[in-house]
Amino acid sequence: MTRIRSFFAVAVLVFLATELVYAGGVVKIRLDDTIQPISDEYIGRAIEQARQTNADAVLIELRTPGGLVDSTRSIIAKMLASPVPVIVYVAPSGARAASAGFFILEAADVAAMAPGTNTGAAHPVTLGGEKMDDVMKQKLENDSAAFMRSFVGPRGRNVPLAESAVRESKSWTDKEALDQHLIDYVARDQEDLFKQLDGKPIKRFDGKTVTLHLVGEPVVEMQMTLKQRILDFLLDPNIAFLVLAVGALALYAEFNHPGAILPGVVGVVFILLALFALNLLPTRYAAFTLIMAAFVMFALEAKFATHGVLGIAGIALMTIGGLLLVDGPIPEMRVKLWTALSVSIPLGAITVFLMGIALRARRNKIVTGAQGMIGSLGEARTDIDPDGKVFVQGELWNAHAPSHIRMGEQVVVRKIEGLELEVEKAR
Repeated sequence: MTRIRSFFAVAVLVFLATELVYAGGVVKIRLDDTIQPISDEYIGRAIEQARQTNADAVLIELRTPGGLVDSTRSIIAKMLASPVPVIVYVAPSGARAASAGFFILEAADVAAMAPGTNTGAAHPVTLGGEKMDDVMKQKLENDSAAFMRSFVGPRGRNVPLAESAVRESKSWTDKEALDQHLIDYVARDQEDLFKQLDGKPIKRFDGKTVTLHLVGEPVVEMQMTLKQRILDFLLDPNIAFLVLAVGALALYAEFNHPGAILPGVVGVVFILLALFALNLLPTRYAAFTLIMAAFVMFALEAKFATHGVLGIAGIALMTIGGLLLVDGPIPEMRVKLWTALSVSIPLGAITVFLMGIALRARRNKIVTGAQGMIGSLGEARTDIDPDGKVFVQGELWNAHAPSHIRMGEQVVVRKIEGLELEVEKAR
């Protein structure tokens, strides 16, 4: 019994020591990307890590052109519910927190910017950036403005000005944002920010007030996991389109050369990766129809040799399909024209080339095996009336002929039945 008590006492001491080692400090992440589901997962993981380790704060170093509304709302919900204060710092100099980034900046317990940065331009747009009708525009503006007011007011910041970023797409430099109470601090770097924060009371979203002392505290920078890095890379619409196109080409090569195996495996893996990434993006799946139609055009070009007409049509369809594939709200979340062209043109040329080789191979005369003997010339080694012997391709064969052939005359093979050739006199 004494041993059991000692064991539990040691376990409790180890647990408490572990908690003491990891208590305090700052969990830091760098978000230099568009706002999308992986950004949401990354920030959520940082907040959870800070909660588990009793960190003093979460520091998000932000640099973004904007992103998806759903991901932005999910990120802000996590920030507002965070048991640990969240600091959003737009840095380094030259960075921006535009559109969705402005929402995230304003939702922070502490909003800060580095000199030479800017923020704002949070006007809502439809996916793809199409022009909205007046009613839809008003609905989206009112919804986004209400969302902005819901957390800017409790943070004690300038509500009317923050709302103007939504309704009028206004933007501000770091100094303008500070002077007009959109942010709390302008800091040269992380250390300067911590010094300015030291001992200052911070009113949290739930009404509680905390005072931070972060100077000299350990800062643990949390990196994305391998899975997050891979998905973050694939969530670039240009990469997703390229992976999809390469996968389709590999499958196309497998269909034209059955049994090659490697192209088929590569094609399936690439297409599944592309579909997984596109499923997390605002994807127009109707664009797949255009991309598939492009491959049909390439095949028809190789078959009918229309002097490039169908090939150009295929390239045009693939380019349009690529441009429409991801329906992002900002240019950074759409496939670029040069990407679509640089994928479509080489892919069209390669596909037509591969299809051409396959079609020529099917048209060519078989020159091996039994079928390869059809049309071959030989010599009658006996009279053939109607049966006899012929010498063809270095071998002596039994032969049958519909008309009399004298020994020594040239014959041509017309048919093979078992081990007997049907021949006729060569003309």
